[in-house]
Amino acid sequence: MALENNSVKRSKLTGFLNGIERVGNKLPDPFMLFMYLAIIVIIFSWLVSLFNVSFIQPGEEEKIFVKSLMSTEGLEFILTSMLDNFVSFKPLGLVLAMMLGIGLADKVGLLETAIKSTIVKAPKSLVTYAVVFTGIIGNIASDAAFVIIPPLAAMVFYNIGRHPLAGLAAGFAGVGSGFTANFMITGTDGLLSGITTEVMQSLGSDIVVTPADNWYFMVTSVVILSVVGALVTEKIVEPRLGKYEGSVGKQFEKATALEMKGLKNAAIAGGAYIAFIIIVLLIPHSPLTNERGGIVPSLFLDGIIPLIIVFFIILGVTYGLTLKTITSTQDIGKYMGDAMKDMSGFIVLIFAASQFIAYFDWSNVGLWIAVSGANFLQSIGLTGILVIIGFVLLTAILNLFVFSGSAQWALEAPIFVKMFYFLDYHPAFVQAAYRIADSSTNVITPMNPYMMIVLSFMRDYDKKAGIGTLISLMLPYSLFFLGTWILLLLLFAYLGIPFGPGITVHL
Repeated sequence: MALENNSVKRSKLTGFLNGIERVGNKLPDPFMLFMYLAIIVIIFSWLVSLFNVSFIQPGEEEKIFVKSLMSTEGLEFILTSMLDNFVSFKPLGLVLAMMLGIGLADKVGLLETAIKSTIVKAPKSLVTYAVVFTGIIGNIASDAAFVIIPPLAAMVFYNIGRHPLAGLAAGFAGVGSGFTANFMITGTDGLLSGITTEVMQSLGSDIVVTPADNWYFMVTSVVILSVVGALVTEKIVEPRLGKYEGSVGKQFEKATALEMKGLKNAAIAGGAYIAFIIIVLLIPHSPLTNERGGIVPSLFLDGIIPLIIVFFIILGVTYGLTLKTITSTQDIGKYMGDAMKDMSGFIVLIFAASQFIAYFDWSNVGLWIAVSGANFLQSIGLTGILVIIGFVLLTAILNLFVFSGSAQWALEAPIFVKMFYFLDYHPAFVQAAYRIADSSTNVITPMNPYMMIVLSFMRDYDKKAGIGTLISLMLPYSLFFLGTWILLLLLFAYLGIPFGPGITVHL
């Protein structure tokens, strides 16, 4: 009977996700979808502005009005900002620059050999856990992890006879929904704690929230979410996908002796580069560290993307020279150019997406939605731990409109850190509650520009894949990650486990 009930539950869940996929795939092509959304924002901003809607942003005194994109000012913005919206769109430069290094390593065959000789040989029972775990800790590379891990995870799954989209989903879930967790203190910790501290100082408080104040909680989260992500993949996502019948992905054969030599040389060169960076970090008054000799914040974290690009270029060039796939400097540029050709579809999508997001920001429509939602929760007047859960759920919803974690925290912190402070909640605890909500829905928010990149990776294995396919794949991860994180938050709170050094729920 229990087996039958489980089968019925799986059947209902599969039907629900299939329904989401069908509805989502009826949406227009992503390029046209963003164009339509841009038009909707233009019309909506005009309609709202007719009612002279205004609001006050937390921490500010002046009223902010929803501005019409159909006004003279709005038309001027549309016409004069189009190129800036495109070329200044942060993910565009990040992705293209990363692909110079990663694309070179891929085109010379390094990534293929690395997968053949390492992950593919790992016990199959551990592959899923390794993929999710790698995705979670990959946020040390910031947004670059969105570009690196999902496609590699898909290749790994394909080459061990599993569905590549399941691997891609597991990698994307680790990177996106687990974005804020890590074993190390990262730039995200420094950025968010700085905002929280500023809010406390505005109250005249001497409380300082440090980058380490959520560390214990985030270290625990890495382990638990790795398990949860793997179970969601193997129990929900992969069974629903079924057996992969395509042949688009790469099929790897056993690495040759020369390929292994190239991999070894690349590893030595990469290790030497990492050792050099570590030495530079450790020398007194290093230019890569801050004035106190730390790395949060520091030039090292600010420049992590260029450092990663150089790392992949060193690996690719070393491997190519060993296998003689690179015989001159012209070959390096050729391989990089080939990698850029593969990104043409992404560039087209980003042009449309950048316009939509710019219109959303300029008109203040997104800010208005976020502030209104925050004020609503504040007006409810919940007490006890329920208000924290309500805050988490609201943040998860608002993340669908404001993708930037730092921007959203800058918006929410002046309201909720102050409100919870007067209820005797520690600001670092409130920050931890914010982080779990902000991360969980990263993989289903349409405001996440990296969704388009992941969708392009999906189409390497399924030409018919659409936004609905992606959302239906990722929704279980968002729900289970959020639910698990809420339970973990409550567990820490009720057992009195510190969230970081000396940090508990209450002051």
